[in-house]
Amino acid sequence: MAGIYIHIPFCKQACHYCDFHFSTNTSMRNEMVRSIVQELKLQQQYLDNEPIETIYFGGGTPSLLSNEELFAILDVIYASYHISTQPEITLEANPDDLSKDKLTHLYQVGVNRLSVGVQSFNDEILKFLNRAHDGTTATESIKTARDIGFNNISIDLIYAIPGLDNNEWINNIMLAVALKPQHISSYSLTIEPKTAFGNWLAKGRLTAVEDDLAALHLEILVEQLANHGYEQYEVSNFALSGYYSRHNSSYWKQKKYLGVGPSAHSYNGITRQYNVSNNAFYIKSIKKDIVPFQLEQLSRADHINEYLLTTLRTSWGCSLDYLKSKFEYDLMNHHAPYLSNLLENKLAVLQNNHLTLTKSGKLLADKISSDLFFIMQ
Repeated sequence: MAGIYIHIPFCKQACHYCDFHFSTNTSMRNEMVRSIVQELKLQQQYLDNEPIETIYFGGGTPSLLSNEELFAILDVIYASYHISTQPEITLEANPDDLSKDKLTHLYQVGVNRLSVGVQSFNDEILKFLNRAHDGTTATESIKTARDIGFNNISIDLIYAIPGLDNNEWINNIMLAVALKPQHISSYSLTIEPKTAFGNWLAKGRLTAVEDDLAALHLEILVEQLANHGYEQYEVSNFALSGYYSRHNSSYWKQKKYLGVGPSAHSYNGITRQYNVSNNAFYIKSIKKDIVPFQLEQLSRADHINEYLLTTLRTSWGCSLDYLKSKFEYDLMNHHAPYLSNLLENKLAVLQNNHLTLTKSGKLLADKISSDLFFIMQ
């Protein structure tokens, strides 16, 4: 089984924290969609005709696509690839795009999972983040989606925002839970250099939240969501029973995927490739039937370290048997003292030869993974 990711590189406005590839100039949108359709045809053999079980529209803001543009992309996917009988088709959307008519069309063309970029229900915080919607619009969009028939809805929330205190964070979580989404993704605000916030930080106009407070916000999130039946199946992702994101889980399980559009990444189990992050160059190249990407040949160390980095963030953890059979790598032999320390300090558990981080360990997941990385001598 494999997946397809489509990157839609346009937004109405730039959020102050975002460093993903996008443009607020949508004049090339029609050309971009035609180029994405053509790339899907050019890349038809990339996944070796493996059944496609997930299709994911990310961005940028995929909900900016017109009905015709979305249909054109889905049409070529179904015509050119072997689609499984019940694929998960996710579309990222901003609440301000989700009118009743828009939601009705998305439902009719086969989108069966919505990932709604709420980020916060607090209007002041939304303005600070430079989001285009308000809290009421976010709430109503999700209610309307459910009324139309969507029964797999994910909400995005951001924590560790300057000025966000614990009580307001709890209130945000409770407002999200009250809407009964099947899935919640929540991320700590990171201030990247080439963003408005990065510029403000450099000029002393903004102070980043301390790591301890960010960790506390995550602990609050885990506790509150657990109380309402949400499982933390990955450090930043929570789901009701049966509603894990199949697409994102495929990344963490090292399944193959094709990424289409400027800045999209692809992985075929052996190599990784990165499409150019330039809209005009991407379109120009595709017109010549050339997919503009850089290829990375993954080493044994790359495979091992990516496996550690992704699986240790999940509830199913890292299989020591898989590392041995797939990569001839004995994690216990290479890091016995470190692993013993993790187990003794209750940061991890080892059961059935699976290393899984505890609730406390997940707060340090990325550091623990990097400490366990395999370094070529």
